[in-house]
Amino acid sequence: MTIGSNIKLVFEFKEGNRELKNILGGKGANLAEMTNLGLNIPQGFTITTEACLAYFEKPEEVMEEVKPKVLEKLKILEDITGKKFGDEKNSLLVSVRSGAPMSMPGMMDTVLNLGLNDQSVIGLATLTNNPRFAYDSYRRFIQMFGDVVMGIGDKNFERILNKCKRMISRNAQDTDLQVNDLQKIITDYKALYEKEIGESFPQDPFKQLFLAIEAVFKSWNNKRAITYRKMNNIPNFGTAVNIQAMVFGNKGSNSATGVAFSRDPSTGEKLRFGEYLTNAQGEDVVAGIRTPKKITDMKKEFPEIYDELMNTMENLENHYRDMQDIEFTIENGILFILQTRNGKRTPSAGVKIAVDMYHEGLISKEEAIMRNDPKKISKLMFKSIDEKAIIRVLAKGISASPGAVSGIAIFDADTAEELANEGQKEIILVRPQTKPDDIHGLYAASGVLTQFGGKTSHAAVVARGMGKPAVVGAQDIEIDEENREIKVADTVIKEGSYITIDGSTGRVIEGKVPLVEPEIKGEFLELLKMADEVRKLGVRANADTPIDAQKALEFGAEGIGLCRTEHMFMAQERLPVVQSMIMSRTKEDRQDYLNKILPMQQGDFYEIFKIMEGKPVTIRLLDPPLHEFLPELSVVLLENQELKMTNALSRSLLNITPLDKEITTKNKVISLIRSLSEENPMMGLRGCRLGIVWPEIIEMQVKAIFEAACLLKEEGINVIPEVMIPLVGMISELKFIKNDLVKIAKEIIERYGVELNYKFGTMIEIPRAALTADEIAEEADFFSFGTNDLTQMTFGFSRDDAESKFLPIYLNKEILTENPFETIDQKGVGALMKMGIELGRKTRPDLKCGICGEHGGEPKSIGFAHSIGLDYVSCSPFRIPIAKLAAAHAAIMEKNTE
Repeated sequence: MTIGSNIKLVFEFKEGNRELKNILGGKGANLAEMTNLGLNIPQGFTITTEACLAYFEKPEEVMEEVKPKVLEKLKILEDITGKKFGDEKNSLLVSVRSGAPMSMPGMMDTVLNLGLNDQSVIGLATLTNNPRFAYDSYRRFIQMFGDVVMGIGDKNFERILNKCKRMISRNAQDTDLQVNDLQKIITDYKALYEKEIGESFPQDPFKQLFLAIEAVFKSWNNKRAITYRKMNNIPNFGTAVNIQAMVFGNKGSNSATGVAFSRDPSTGEKLRFGEYLTNAQGEDVVAGIRTPKKITDMKKEFPEIYDELMNTMENLENHYRDMQDIEFTIENGILFILQTRNGKRTPSAGVKIAVDMYHEGLISKEEAIMRNDPKKISKLMFKSIDEKAIIRVLAKGISASPGAVSGIAIFDADTAEELANEGQKEIILVRPQTKPDDIHGLYAASGVLTQFGGKTSHAAVVARGMGKPAVVGAQDIEIDEENREIKVADTVIKEGSYITIDGSTGRVIEGKVPLVEPEIKGEFLELLKMADEVRKLGVRANADTPIDAQKALEFGAEGIGLCRTEHMFMAQERLPVVQSMIMSRTKEDRQDYLNKILPMQQGDFYEIFKIMEGKPVTIRLLDPPLHEFLPELSVVLLENQELKMTNALSRSLLNITPLDKEITTKNKVISLIRSLSEENPMMGLRGCRLGIVWPEIIEMQVKAIFEAACLLKEEGINVIPEVMIPLVGMISELKFIKNDLVKIAKEIIERYGVELNYKFGTMIEIPRAALTADEIAEEADFFSFGTNDLTQMTFGFSRDDAESKFLPIYLNKEILTENPFETIDQKGVGALMKMGIELGRKTRPDLKCGICGEHGGEPKSIGFAHSIGLDYVSCSPFRIPIAKLAAAHAAIMEKNTE
């Protein structure tokens, strides 16, 4: 991108508004909006996101163009404040902050107290009659500038700071540092700077300013910002840069800084929530270095300011019609609002806030639905600790993000990421306090535990945004990063040992404990009812057992879209019968075993139909190849070898061979496994092909289905069976199988003398089936897209091999932008689906079409399903709420584009 002469690059706050969010960033747009509302905002100006994007193409040219405009606005700011930038006696100090169009808390850089140098710090001390404040501000500025702008590393400065504090006392705080301590720290900081950079700390405020502006531009492409954007699908907007007059919360006991939320970001309750620190700057609160006070403590400490803050919060929430996250500073008893934005919240809080605001008349039903991201709503299915479990609580911290999780304790972000990439799914990131550089570790972990910090610390905010359990400020634990262990009194937890955290109560628990799945209730249930009123797509469940069916019903399934009968064959008491059936030499022997399986299958279908009374149940006939029901060849060969060795020993010692019969049986099994093995089982003897070669198996299944259905009809229970024939690629296959199966169904229905609403359809999972869907629809009453296999066959990928060997590389190198087994490939697989629906409905206009692959529970795929006219999606029971909300989103977005 290049900058044109007619593009405005720098805006005073009074020149903007919240509609300019894309060019002023969220922070700049809101500062402009609050200025227009007449709130007490430290004034300043904003360099646009357009300048940032252009900077990455031509940095020198952009800075040359930006500099005079910045100096012009700086002069206006001097006139407003009555201070002069760079003046030794009455210097204007500024903050330089990032501000992207979409909130990215802690991901980019900020510099405070900019403009101080060796001379102006003396002037500030004299002007305020507060030398400690002046030197504390200078100490902070050198540290932030050295870290953020010059990349020295915060740890190097912290080491100097902590050494000085330890000389005062073991538990000394920043506030215990006196002027001489701060002056010594400043000297050491400047020595560190000169050693690392090779030149003295810059004394020219203008050089400081423009270096800081460039640093904020560059922070848009730092590792943590890029990671956060990828995780949250944030486009490459660029960041704005906000230069704002400083106000100081570290001037003494009548000054403070804090963060406040207009509603509780963890629970969503309509309670003002927040934290603050007296005699501090904002970074102290969010960094978690000191444990802050609750906002309610302000009633006693700053009663008038507390009332003013509460009123401001209410006005801002009503203006923005959303929960607000507000940063504020009290300087010498005067309240300043530094920022407001729509607050990050837990998924459960998001639901409650949206539903409550709908009832309060602040937002519409559609807005309430759209404010809840279907991907994040899955986090509402948070687990909790089983109340019956015997647990040992090690410590208690602050409950920062709800849900319970067990995992191995890992003490740094890099290790957490490495383990996650290797397949470890149970990780708890344990840190003294997290920093933005830990973002990749937070993403990899299942939960986070910190020793310091509060509910507004970095760890808390990011964990809530990710929907991961978090406990922060657990000060009873001591984290030893060097030895990689946690100490709690006499207990030591080594890295790699299991711990459990409960982000709802703040408990830290030893070991791995039993967890309980959540239930849908309260505002969540109400939101789903709203979604039901809006969505057009039906939502069914994939359920293979009566237990699954009952759970699906509890979550609001409108039927079963996929019942996989092979899972019924795998039950421990049934597998030997199934294996004997497969090993039968004759059709008669096979039929004998099938007759034993028949009542088992019938019982399954009876229970599932009964639970789903009046709702359609789609049953897929046997799909996988038969060798999957047999033991592994290597295992059987080893067992056979052991039998032969035992037999040989018996022959030599006792002259008997007692295991001949078992060996003969094993040889038969080995022979059968070898005969059934295939080079490519996914494309071999399975699905409808198996039904053609061994028809008696699916005939037994259809008998079981219709016997169960007719029995229930006799009992007065409405049943709607839908029989799905898998892996059809040609109409001739479907016709061959269906004719015989329909005869069996009709014979059973006539025998019972009942009326039964039933269908025979097919699974579209072979590209040829989609290409010839008009023919196949002549015989199929419904289509169900098996998108897992359809994706494999369209791409020519074997899913297991692809995901373990090359898909991660494809995604990393952006050869693929999404895993096609997680999100439907709309250009390829999606095009086949669209073609299949259009062709099928040309032949049969009332053709019912749905998805039964894993994509049926993925929000983006659900939106695509809506757009191509599917009737329903089917997914696992626990994803039904996600599917309902995603379907409602799709309907609302379609309406908004009409």
